[in-house]
Amino acid sequence: MKTKITADSTCDLSAALLAQYHIDITPLSIVKDGVPYKDGIEIVPRDIFAHVESGAGICHTTAVNVAAYYETFRRQLKEYDAVVHINIGSKFSACNQNAHIAAAELGNVYVVDSRSLSAGMGHLALDAAILAERGTAPPEIKGILEEKAGKVEMSFVIPKIDYLHKGGRCSALTALGANILGLKPCIEVIDGKMEVGKKYRGAIRRAFESYLRDRLAGRQDIDVTSAILVHSGLSEALLVEMRNTVAQYASFETIYETVAGCTISCHCGPNTFGLMFYRK
Repeated sequence: MKTKITADSTCDLSAALLAQYHIDITPLSIVKDGVPYKDGIEIVPRDIFAHVESGAGICHTTAVNVAAYYETFRRQLKEYDAVVHINIGSKFSACNQNAHIAAAELGNVYVVDSRSLSAGMGHLALDAAILAERGTAPPEIKGILEEKAGKVEMSFVIPKIDYLHKGGRCSALTALGANILGLKPCIEVIDGKMEVGKKYRGAIRRAFESYLRDRLAGRQDIDVTSAILVHSGLSEALLVEMRNTVAQYASFETIYETVAGCTISCHCGPNTFGLMFYRK
C-alpha cells in the first residue's frame, strides 16, 4: 500500500527534511494588513519581522479551511492509496477539526492530532514518513503517532516578549517588567496547551545554556534516539554553542535542526530557540 504523509505548515520542518522524507505541507494563512498569505509560500518569517518592526502592527494566523484540506487529500488520493495527515494540536487551532471533516468526505485519510506544534509535530511527521516507507498500514501509523504524541516534550525560550504583548497574549505592564528585568520565558507544551515555565535572565547565550541544562541534565527518562533544535534566526556561531551544550547533557543519536516558520514567528518573534525530544 502506498501511503502519503502530509502535515500542516506549523510542523516547521526544513525544505531539506521535507524533501528527504517526501512530506507534503498544507499551509496555514498568515494575515498581514488584512490580507491572507500562504505560510512558507507567499510569506516567510523575515517578512513578518520586517512588518512588525516597521510599526505596521502584528500579523496573525488562520486555520486551513475544510475546502483546502479536501482538495489536498483528494489530489493525493489520485496517486496514493491512503493519506496520513499530522495536524497542529487541536487545542491551538481549528485545523484538526477541519481536516477531520474533509477526511470524512473522502475516506482513506487518517488525521492525527499532534497535541503539539513546531518541531513537536514535525518529528511525528518524520516518524510517520519512516513508518510509511516501511510499509506500515495507515491505521497502525495513526495509532503509533497518537501514542508517541503523549511522549513529546516541546519547549522554547522567547528572548523578548514584545510579540506576545502586541498579539494580546500578555499585558503592557508584564511586557515592560519582563524587558526591564531581561526576562526570557520558557514556553512549554503541556497536555496540548502552552504554559509559561521558568523565566531566564541575562544574555541570550547564557539563558539558552541554562534552558538546555534544565531540560536535559540528570534525566533518565529521555529517549535519546533523536531530537530537534528549532530556532527563528539564530546565528551559526550561537547554534554551534547550543549544539555543544546539548552534547554536554544528552547523547542523542541524531539531532535535526530546523528554522521556525511563520506561526511561531508571528507569536514569538526573532531569536526564539527550542528543543524537542521524546520521553521514554
